[in-house]
Amino acid sequence: MSPTSARLRRGAMVAVLSGTLLAPVTAGPVTGAVPAAFAAGTPTPAPSASASASEPDVRPLSPDVTRRLDASVRRVMREAHVPGVTVGVWTPGQRGYVRSFGVADKATGRRMTPDLYTRIGSETKTFTVTALLQLVDQGKVGLDDTIGQYVDGVPGGDRITLRQLAGMRSGLFNYSEDDDFFKALTSDPQRPFTPRQLLAYAFRHPLLFPPGRKFSYSNTNLILLGLVVEKESGRHLGDYLRQHVLDPAGMKDTLLPEGSAFPAPHAQGYTDQTANGKTAETAGWNPSWGWAAGAMVSTLDDLHIWARTVATGELPDGKRMISAATQRQRLTTPATPIPHVGYGLGIFNVRGWIGHNGSLPGYESLTIYLPSTRTTLVVLLNTDIDHDGEEPSTLFGRAVTEIISPRHVFDLPAASAAG
Repeated sequence: MSPTSARLRRGAMVAVLSGTLLAPVTAGPVTGAVPAAFAAGTPTPAPSASASASEPDVRPLSPDVTRRLDASVRRVMREAHVPGVTVGVWTPGQRGYVRSFGVADKATGRRMTPDLYTRIGSETKTFTVTALLQLVDQGKVGLDDTIGQYVDGVPGGDRITLRQLAGMRSGLFNYSEDDDFFKALTSDPQRPFTPRQLLAYAFRHPLLFPPGRKFSYSNTNLILLGLVVEKESGRHLGDYLRQHVLDPAGMKDTLLPEGSAFPAPHAQGYTDQTANGKTAETAGWNPSWGWAAGAMVSTLDDLHIWARTVATGELPDGKRMISAATQRQRLTTPATPIPHVGYGLGIFNVRGWIGHNGSLPGYESLTIYLPSTRTTLVVLLNTDIDHDGEEPSTLFGRAVTEIISPRHVFDLPAASAAG
C-alpha cells in the first residue's frame, strides 16, 4: 500500500487521532479501571517533559506570545508546504488570537481568511455521537445495546455494542481501507456513496478481534451509529443534527451537506490522495463517502462554540446538550496505544486537550478544549498532504501548544498516523 493510499484509508483521529477520517490503530486489551490520566471530568495527564512544575496551564496572549505564535505558524507552513491556515486561540478573560496565513486558492492568490467554510472530516464524529447520546438520555437507545438490535447484517452484530462502536473498540473493518473502495473513490472523486454501500465494503471482511478486546479506529463504526440515529429519531441525520445539536448551540454555519454541496466562501483544497499520486484540487469532491464519520462543513466561529460544548456537554446559554451523567461516560477515555492519548465516546484526550481532529482529501482541522483554563484551540487548513509522515494539523497543534500550554502539548506521534 502506498503512503498516499494509507492516509486516505485511515480516516482521522490521527490515526489514532487523525483527521483524514482516522486511521485504524490496534492496542492490547483495555481492562481494569480507567487510567487516572484519562478519567472522566477534568483530565490530569502528565505534563510535557519540557515543562516545569511552575509553568501555568496556559500562558496569557501577550504581544510577545502573539509574535512567537505568528513565527511558529509561519515556520510550520513553510516546512510542511501548507498553502493556507487559520488559527484561533481563546481563553475567557484574555485577548484572543485569530490569524489567517497564506492563500485559500493557489491559482488566484486569494488570501486565507477566518470567515471561510471548510470541510471538517472526522470532527463529524463528535456531532454524530452527540446525537446518539441525546437518544440515550431520552431512553430511546442504550449504550450497551447491540448494533444488531438496530441494523441487520453486521458481522458480530449480536455482540458489538453501541458503546464499543463510539469508542472504536468494535473490531469492525474500516471500509476506507478496503482496496475496492479506494479504487472506486479515487477513480471518480465526485461519485456519491450511500451508507449501505460503505458498509458493504467493510462487511466483506471478518472482525479484526473480538468486540471490546482492542482499540482500532474505524469509520465503519460511525456509519452504523448514523443509521441508529436516523432509525430511532425518524429523521435524516443532517436534519436531526440541525434541529437538536446545531441550532441549540447557535452554530448557524455548520451542516451535513447533501452530496458535494459546499457553501461559499470556502478555500480550495489540495491533496495527493489520488489514483496517480499527483496533487489535485478537491473543493468539488463529493464527501458522501464520509457521511456520519466525516462529511460535515463548518467555520472557525462555529467550531469555537463547539469546542467547549462537546467537551462539557453544556450549551452556550448554560443549558445542557446532554446530561451530566451521560457526558461523564463520554469523557471516560481509556488509554490507546499512543502515549498520553485516550479515546472515549467519539472524543479524545491528548495531554488534557479534549476534542477531535479531522481530515478529508484537501482539508484538515483540529478543535480542542483545555478544561483547566477553558481554553479553545481551532486550526483549519487547506491541505491534507503529510510532512515527514505527520499530519499538518498535528504539526500546527503541537507548535501552538508548545507556546501557549507547555504543560499540555498536543502531540500525536507520527507512527500513529500510518495507515
